[in-house]
Amino acid sequence: MRLKVYADRMSEPSRAVVIFCKINGIDFEEIKVDLAKRQQYSPEFKELNPMSKVPVIVDGKFKLFESHAILIYLACAFPGVADHWYPNDLFKRAKIHSVLDWHHSNLRYGAVKFVQNVALGPALGLPLNPEAAALGEKILSAALDKIESFWLKGNGKFLLGSNQPSIADLSLFCEIMQLEVVDEKDRTRILGPHKKVQQWIENTKNATRPHFDEVHKILFKVKERLQQQQSVAAISDNTSSTKTTLHSKM
Repeated sequence: MRLKVYADRMSEPSRAVVIFCKINGIDFEEIKVDLAKRQQYSPEFKELNPMSKVPVIVDGKFKLFESHAILIYLACAFPGVADHWYPNDLFKRAKIHSVLDWHHSNLRYGAVKFVQNVALGPALGLPLNPEAAALGEKILSAALDKIESFWLKGNGKFLLGSNQPSIADLSLFCEIMQLEVVDEKDRTRILGPHKKVQQWIENTKNATRPHFDEVHKILFKVKERLQQQQSVAAISDNTSSTKTTLHSKM
């Protein structure tokens, strides 16, 4: 039976799984679970994942959630996946696992907290929280420091000194791409000091094209829409300020 991937491309882990399937020629059916419409909480979806998170895969009678576990399964279960994604070498695999284990409680924790509280919260029915955003930025910046100084240590183009990407590169890269939806000055402030990270992002984009561009289209559309909303709000604020100034002079 054809592999089914339940995903929302606004979800960083969903994008990682979809790109992995596409780049490795895995035949799959992508089924959208709209997070903005809270479809992840439907009884039907909870049958697949009681945690109400995407992505989820169904391979025949086998169901699996959690993106890192999914990527590992796909790399092992489907023929034709290049070895560099999840090498047969036990020591290289262990190193990849160390990055993936670190990811959720560091980079992902900070990035999600920051992005939701400066940009995406309202779309998910959540209020923006400046204090949570500040904490998220602190954790995110510390995580980027670690990627810069440790995970990208050496002369390789990718994590762990490799010259080809692994599932760890794909997972962390899709996480950082979520910063595209925040204001340009915020993204520059956060990513600007990390030159190695910036180069690694470009390397991973190039290694995953054309699938990177296609899978990230929705993210750039949301970015454009948020920029338009900010422009309208700025014009409205300027107009209100001008009216107030004129009124005070009358």
